[in-house]
Amino acid sequence: MISALDHIAVAVRDLDAAVDGYARLLGLAPNWIGGDGGARHAWFQLPNMALDVIAPHGEGAFGDTIRGHLDAHGEGIWAMAFTVPDIEAAHVLLTRRGIGGAKPHPVRSTHDDGRKRYWTTSALDAAATGGLNILLSAPPRDGVAWPLSEPTGEGAISALDHVVIHTPNPDRALGVYGAKLGLDLRLDRSNPDWKVRQLFFRCDDSLVEVAASLNRQVSDDPDGFGGLAWQAADIHAAHARIASAGFDVSDVKTGRKPGTHVFTIRSGVPDAPTLVISQGERPST
Repeated sequence: MISALDHIAVAVRDLDAAVDGYARLLGLAPNWIGGDGGARHAWFQLPNMALDVIAPHGEGAFGDTIRGHLDAHGEGIWAMAFTVPDIEAAHVLLTRRGIGGAKPHPVRSTHDDGRKRYWTTSALDAAATGGLNILLSAPPRDGVAWPLSEPTGEGAISALDHVVIHTPNPDRALGVYGAKLGLDLRLDRSNPDWKVRQLFFRCDDSLVEVAASLNRQVSDDPDGFGGLAWQAADIHAAHARIASAGFDVSDVKTGRKPGTHVFTIRSGVPDAPTLVISQGERPST
């Protein structure tokens, strides 16, 4: 049913400032800036997913939705979207499984130069998915894949490694992401030293990590988006480039996954905590 992680959508107040920040962070140029429905988008297309940066702009229902999110939660991750080859069939199946939300509907985005792109999307029932905004997205109607964003220098980000979700109820998360969405659970581990239980779901070439605190009582409180971990083929080149671009970064250190190195970006990004990781071994069964 789900074939890939389609995109992560981030809500911001100032699109131009956010585009500048993400372009410097990723080392990539956006390949689409435009919008409709009271919002403007900047789209960064990576090999295994896209980053959709959204800001309210003028009047429109979608812009009002983003304004409401910003007023309630501030800037940060607004939604996570999965690719489904047959969105109508996926909607029917997930409705039967109790998490289907809005019926699939067409979406249009108009580039600043007048070009248009069309696709179809559907929002799941957030009340049944742990409170997060999860979307289904069909491939572009014209069958033409989004072109990859062009690197702007050395040490560009090469892919998304994983997105982190925090949950107070790991069994609920297992039901949503494993049983209902059908993602491939690769690892379920608890580490007393880190005081966390981690669930790793494989989604094509990326991972969804669901983390639950071992010190927190299980509850029905909503889940929340954590951070994004980006891959860099040359982590030292990426570290040097991002630091020189004005971001506050940690030193490069050995990662928790075997064979990896990581560094964190402590400020300068309008979302949740951000990590850059060298590609190493993935969790496996």
